[in-house]
Amino acid sequence: MFAVEQPTLARLPDEAFETGRWSNPRVDRYSRVPVRNARYSVPVRLIGRRVRVLLHASHLVVYDGQVEVARHERVMAQGATRLDLDHYLEALVRKPGALPGATALEQARSAGRFTPVHDAWWAAATKAHGEPVGTRALIEVLLLHRHLAHEHVVAGLAAALRAGALTADAVALEARRAADTDEPPPSTPPQPGSAVSSLTERRLIQLPPDTRPLPSVAVYDQLLPSRRTAQEGTRP
Repeated sequence: MFAVEQPTLARLPDEAFETGRWSNPRVDRYSRVPVRNARYSVPVRLIGRRVRVLLHASHLVVYDGQVEVARHERVMAQGATRLDLDHYLEALVRKPGALPGATALEQARSAGRFTPVHDAWWAAATKAHGEPVGTRALIEVLLLHRHLAHEHVVAGLAAALRAGALTADAVALEARRAADTDEPPPSTPPQPGSAVSSLTERRLIQLPPDTRPLPSVAVYDQLLPSRRTAQEGTRP
C-alpha cells in the first residue's frame, strides 16, 4: 500500500482581500457622485473633482485621495439618491432659503437625524428672529453635530428651547453641558448608605496639586487711614 500525501494549505495573506469594486466618478454640480444608476452626496467642496468610490454589497465609501469623505447605505432603486444633509451645510449657510425644501432635509427627517426637537427650535427661532436669521442659526446648530454626539445636541436644543434661548451659541453651551454631565454608569451599584461623590470633587482630583503659597492682604493694610496715621506718629 502506498501512503497518500496530504496536501498542505498555504498561509493566509497578511492583508485582507478587498471584495469591493473601485470606481473614479466625477462629482456633479449638485455635489453627488453617480454609482450604478444611483447618486450619492459628498461634501460640496468636492464639486467638479474626481473621487474614489469603493462599492460593497450593502454600502459604499467615498475617498478624496486617501481620506474618507462620505459613507452611505447602498440604494438599489433605479435613479435613486442618497443625500447627507451635513454635506450641504456650508452652502446652506450662504443660502438659508434653500433649506426648507431641500431633499437632504427630508431624508434626514426620515432617518431620524432631524428630530421634532430640531423642528420646534427652528420654528421658535424663525418666529423670534425672522426666517433668514432663524434658519441660519439652525444651520449653525447642525454644524455642532460634527463635534458633539447627536443626543447631546438634541439635549442642548431641548434645554435652550425651554429657556427661550434661540441662538446657536446657547444651544452649543447647553450641548456641551449635557456632554460634560453624561458620564458612564459605575461598574458596581452604590451600596445603601454610601455617600454620593460630587462631580466637582471628582474633577478636582484629576488636577495637579497647588503648591503656591496662600494669598495675603497684609500689603493692603498700609492703605488704611488709621494705619497710616499711626505709623506717622499722629493720633488716629
